Amino acid sequence: MFGVGEFVVYPAQGVGRVERIETQEIGGVPTELIIVRILSNNVTLMVPVKNAANVGLREVYSAEQAEAIFDFLRDRSDFTGYTGQNWNRRYREYSEKLKSSVLQDVAYVLKELILISKDKELSFGERRLLEQAMNLVSLELAFALGKEQSEIKRAIEELFADILQAGKDDPAEDDEAAD
Repeated sequence: MFGVGEFVVYPAQGVGRVERIETQEIGGVPTELIIVRILSNNVTLMVPVKNAANVGLREVYSAEQAEAIFDFLRDRSDFTGYTGQNWNRRYREYSEKLKSSVLQDVAYVLKELILISKDKELSFGERRLLEQAMNLVSLELAFALGKEQSEIKRAIEELFADILQAGKDDPAEDDEAAD
């Protein structure tokens, strides 16, 4: 059970704070609810206590678990490269992983999309998924490690600097800098 004021994670929404626990009548049945305010978008969720585990409501990762996520992001050995697979299939797979209560699944989407961007320009939908994954991962890691989200985003971007910087390099800008 979660306590009032505690930080929790709701899949696909991210980190939130338990505002209160209350009983409301739903369909004529008294139901105990955990009221969670999501920090990133100020949305309030009402999660039935008896259903909290089923929907994936969980504690924020520990510092050790957060470091394991960084290790996972650092390791590129499981990346097989962009194989030209069907975008719709990949989009559905990534969307499902973003709804997972397991942060490594969300980190997988983040890592895959960054690595794919090395070989091809990401579509609008892929960029949206990448941004969502980055926000979910970086906010939880920030809470887990007691740091600012912007600091965690920079740390993640540094892990992939070889790819992200290559995408930003513009030969015309280099020529101007040389003048």
